[in-house]
Amino acid sequence: MNLRALCLTTVLASGLLLGVDGRVAAVAATDASYPVPKKVRSPSPGDVPPRNAAAKDADTNAKDTPDSPPGQHEDIVVTAARQNRMYVSSGGDLGALGKKKGLDVPFNIRSYNSSLILNQQSQTLGDVLLNDPTVRTTMGYGNYAQLFQIRGFTLYGDDVAIDGLYGVTPRQLVSPQLYDSVQVLNGASAFLNGAAPGGSAVGGNVNLIPKRAAATDITRITGDYTSSGQGGGAFDVSRRFGKDHAFGFRFNAAGMDGETAIKGERRDDVALGVAFDWHNDDTRIDMNMNYQKQQVFGGRSAIIVSSLATGMPAPKATSPSENWGQRWAYTDLSYLFGTLNIEHDFGSHITAYGKFGAQGGNEMGNYATTTLTNSRTGAGTVGAMADAYNVMNEATQAGIHAHVSTGPIRHEINAGGSAIWEESDAAYSMSLASQAGNIYHPTQFTPSETYSGGTLDNPGRVAWNKLYSLFLSDTMTFWHDRIALTGGFRYQDILSDSFAYGTGKLSTHYDAAAFSPVIGLVIHPVKHAALYFNRIQGLSAGQTVGATYVNAGQVFAPYQSTQYEVGAKYDVGRFAAGVAFFQTAMPQGMTEAYGNTGQEIYTQDGRQRNRGMELTFNGEIVRGLRFNGGLTLIDAKQMHTAGGAYDGKTVIGVPNYTINGNLEYDVPFVKGLTLVGRVISTGKQQFNSMNTTHLPAWSRFDLGARYTFLAAKKPLTARFEVDNIGNQRYWASVYQSDLVMGDPETFKFSISADL
Repeated sequence: MNLRALCLTTVLASGLLLGVDGRVAAVAATDASYPVPKKVRSPSPGDVPPRNAAAKDADTNAKDTPDSPPGQHEDIVVTAARQNRMYVSSGGDLGALGKKKGLDVPFNIRSYNSSLILNQQSQTLGDVLLNDPTVRTTMGYGNYAQLFQIRGFTLYGDDVAIDGLYGVTPRQLVSPQLYDSVQVLNGASAFLNGAAPGGSAVGGNVNLIPKRAAATDITRITGDYTSSGQGGGAFDVSRRFGKDHAFGFRFNAAGMDGETAIKGERRDDVALGVAFDWHNDDTRIDMNMNYQKQQVFGGRSAIIVSSLATGMPAPKATSPSENWGQRWAYTDLSYLFGTLNIEHDFGSHITAYGKFGAQGGNEMGNYATTTLTNSRTGAGTVGAMADAYNVMNEATQAGIHAHVSTGPIRHEINAGGSAIWEESDAAYSMSLASQAGNIYHPTQFTPSETYSGGTLDNPGRVAWNKLYSLFLSDTMTFWHDRIALTGGFRYQDILSDSFAYGTGKLSTHYDAAAFSPVIGLVIHPVKHAALYFNRIQGLSAGQTVGATYVNAGQVFAPYQSTQYEVGAKYDVGRFAAGVAFFQTAMPQGMTEAYGNTGQEIYTQDGRQRNRGMELTFNGEIVRGLRFNGGLTLIDAKQMHTAGGAYDGKTVIGVPNYTINGNLEYDVPFVKGLTLVGRVISTGKQQFNSMNTTHLPAWSRFDLGARYTFLAAKKPLTARFEVDNIGNQRYWASVYQSDLVMGDPETFKFSISADL
C-alpha cells in the first residue's frame, strides 16, 4: 500500500476510532516535556506555556460524559482549538549557557513549536523557517539539499544542531515532524556552541529539540494531502508512567509519498522517532532514537549562473511549476541518529550535565546540474554525476552550571567541554561532456558517466574531522537582578584531514586552534523589558594552501568573524517584541598577484561586512488575533577584494530586506474556526559581484483555515491552506551563484484526531 492510499485509510480510520468511548486527551500546544522536579532546570520553550483560569476551567470540563450538558461540548472544542494555536516563544538552548528565557540573555533567539509544524503540514526544515523574518532558504550545488541564510551568511545543513549538538542532524533534508521546537539563534555563536564542523553558522544557527513525553497523554492520528498528488499521515503517542509520572515514552511516525506541485517531481518521506525519559528530584535523563529517509525523483535543482558574462541580465522567471531537471535524477537519503542527555543536581547550587549524540547516514544520488550560459534565451549545459556519501559522526558535551554569591553579586558559572568526531566516505562517477539544455525548453537525455573517483558500491574515506573545545563563563547579576554581565571564552581546536578519492591517500592536513571570547550585557530598566549588548565571534577552519600558489602548503589560522550587536526586548508572556542592530565582519580567502612573477599568492585578507537591523514580533495582539513576524534590513558589502575590483559592492544573493507576517484569527461567531494568513517578502538580490544586474524583489501570499469540531465526543481539527496564491513567478534566491526558483501554488489539506 503506498502512502497516498495510506492517507485515505488513515482519515477513515480516524472516523472509526472516534466511535470508541474514552477520555479526551488535553494536549498542550507545545507538547511539553516531562514535569519538572522541584529543583528546577531553567524554563524552556518545550515547557507548557502559562494559561489563564478560563483555559484551566475548560480543561477541567473536558471530561465529556453522556450526562454532560451541551455547554461542555463547546468547552472541549474551545480547549482543543486553543491547543492548536501558533506558538512562538522567546528563548531556548544557548549551548554553554544552558536553557534561558529570551529576556534574560544578550542574544536574539526564538522557538517555533510543534503545533505550528503540524498546522502548516511542514515537510522540511525549510518549510518551518518560512515563518522567520530573519531566515531565507536556498539550495545547494547540484543536489536538493537545503541551505539557510541568516544575517546574510550561510548555514549549511551539516551545521544544524540537535539538543545543542553538532554533527547529529541529517545533512541535506530534515523531517520536522520529529521535533517539539525549532530554535533560531541570530548571530555568531562560537562561544555558545563551538565551531560548526561544516564551517558555517557565522550569521546564526538552528537547534532542533526532539519530541519527548508530554505532561498529559497524547494519542493523535493525522491524515494529509498536498497537491498535486502527495498523500501521507502521522501517528503521535505520548505516555507517562510510575510514581510522580517519573517515566516517559513518546513515539512518532510520519510519512508522505507522491508527486509535488512541480511537474514530474516526486518526493517520499518517512520519519520515525522514539523517546524515553526518567526523572526524580535530583536527576533527569532522556534519550531519543530516530530514523529518517527522504527520496526525491526527477527533482528540480538550482541553476549555476556564475559562468554568465557580467553584462548579462538575470533570466526571466519560468512558470513556477516548470521542471528543467532530468527524469533519471534522484537522491536517496537515509539516516539513523539520536541523543542522550543526563542532568544531576548536587544540592541547590550546582548542576552537572552530559550529552552524547551520534549519526550514521547513507546518501546515494544521480544529479543533473544545469549551468546557464545565456540568460536571454535560457540556453546552457547539463552535467551528470552519480554520488555515494556515507557519514559516521559522534558528538559529546559535558559541563556544570554553578550558582554562587559574593556579597551583593550573584554569579552563574558555566564550565565544560565538547568534542565532535566526523568520518566521511565518498565516491563519484561523472560525465566529462555536458549536454546542451535550456531552462525554457528542457529536453531529456541519457547520462554517460565514465570518469570516477572511488567505487560507488564501496565508498572510501575522504575526510576525518575532530573538533575539541573547552569553555568557561561567568554571568554576574547585581542591582536587584536588573543588570547581568557575561564574560567568557572557548578554546577550540580544529583537526581536519582529507584523503584522495579511490586511493585513500592523505592529501591535506589541518590542525589549528583559536580562542573565542564573549562579552554580553543585559539591563532591565523596567519589568518585562531589557536592553542588551554583545560582542561574540564566529569560527571556522582556515585553509591549507594548494599547490598552484606561491605559498603552497601554508596553514592558516581559523577564520574568526567578529559580531557586535545592540538591541532591546519586551516580553509579557502573551506578547513579545524585539529590535536588534548588528554588524558582522567575516574574513575570506582571496588570490593576489605575487609581484611581477606571474604567479599568485593565496591569503585570508578578503572581508565581507554585514550590517543590519532585525525587528521581530510574536504573540496575541488582541483577544483572538495572533501575529508572528517582522522585518530584517541588511547591508552586505565586499570590503577587501583582489585589486579592490569589488570593494563596496553588495554581496551576491543577500537581499536588502526580508519581511514575514503570520496572522491567526479566531472567528468569534463560529467556535473552533480559525483563519490564517502569511506574507513572505524578499528584497532585491545582486546577481553578480559587479552589481550590474539583480533579481527583483518578490512577495508571496499564503491563506488558509482550520476548524476544530467534535465527532463522537472526540475533537477533530481539519486544516486547509493554499501556498503562493495566484502562482506568482519569482526567483527565490541566487545565493552563492546558484539560482533557485520559487515554489508553485500548492494546496494542502489535513485532519487530525486526538483520541
